[in-house]
Amino acid sequence: MEAAMEAQQNSLALARASLHRAEEVYRTVYRTNSAQVRTITGADVISVTIRSVVDSCRTELLTAQPGGGRPEELLERALTSDLAALRRDVRQRTIYQHTVRSHGPTLHYIEQVCAAGAEVRTLEEVFDRLIVCDRKIAFIPDPHEERRSVALAVEHPGMIRYLVGIFDHAWERATPLLHEPTEHRPPLLTDQNRRAVLQLMVNGYTDETIAGRLGMSTRTVATHVRKASELLGSRSRAQLAYLIAKTGVLEDATATAP
Repeated sequence: MEAAMEAQQNSLALARASLHRAEEVYRTVYRTNSAQVRTITGADVISVTIRSVVDSCRTELLTAQPGGGRPEELLERALTSDLAALRRDVRQRTIYQHTVRSHGPTLHYIEQVCAAGAEVRTLEEVFDRLIVCDRKIAFIPDPHEERRSVALAVEHPGMIRYLVGIFDHAWERATPLLHEPTEHRPPLLTDQNRRAVLQLMVNGYTDETIAGRLGMSTRTVATHVRKASELLGSRSRAQLAYLIAKTGVLEDATATAP
């Protein structure tokens, strides 16, 4: 019995030693990787952190801003740091959604940064919010946080390269926004917006979901659907989807689009 107990104690000691070595390896790897992806909590903390990084940006600033027009107070705070970066010869490229083309405060901001050398383009849908500084650090929303009060600061080179690739792919498909001060209201791309609304409607999405994806209000979505219904003579949403498919309106519009 004593011999059996001694053998079990020796086995237990070996197991403890192995687990201890494994734990050391795990903690070392965890410390290394966690330093390259950090969690930032709180809207004010996120804002201060991003502003600090943008102020230290030296070569390139990439931003993707979904959701349509931005609040005026946010634009005012961003304008100062963005103009300072542009004066340091930082190349700034920004992707918005088409709906900013009718939002006065955002257009005013775009007019000023473009005059200083920034480039702005728009898409029907933008993948998600993204900021990349000098291809060294990126800020993205926490995918598990719906209130947008938690962000991730990413410094892993592989992840940075991946995020920049996504941005560049979207940039190539986006439409340049050239807004001159003399324009009262730049082209709204109404046809493109309406095609996007109708395509999502045909695919079965609700007005609320369409509005969220395209960065517009549910009222605007309903207006696009109503005008398409009047044009095609439909009396219901289901009939409208049927008439769109039957007439090939979306396909024809896509084929003839510039």
